[in-house]
Amino acid sequence: MHKLIFTETFLKREQSFIRKHSELIEKYKKILRLLELDPFHASLRLHKLKGKFSDKHAVSITYSYRLVLSFTVIGEEFILIDVGHHEEVY
Repeated sequence: MHKLIFTETFLKREQSFIRKHSELIEKYKKILRLLELDPFHASLRLHKLKGKFSDKHAVSITYSYRLVLSFTVIGEEFILIDVGHHEEVY
């Protein structure tokens, strides 16, 4: 099982995201559980970012909303960085 690390900054963004998008709470929780169990599951659509975020990856919550993260495969740790609309997090 992989370990999710919730930074203080991320937790603030998460609270804001949940307040604005309460309809996505269950989907969001499912994404976090799946990320812990199998981060390379096809439904997560994990992909490496480009440009100034080239050291980060993203996971899709929905078509419009993303979860940005940094991770090390060796340590199996995922540091959650940002959550929000596609245009806000990139």
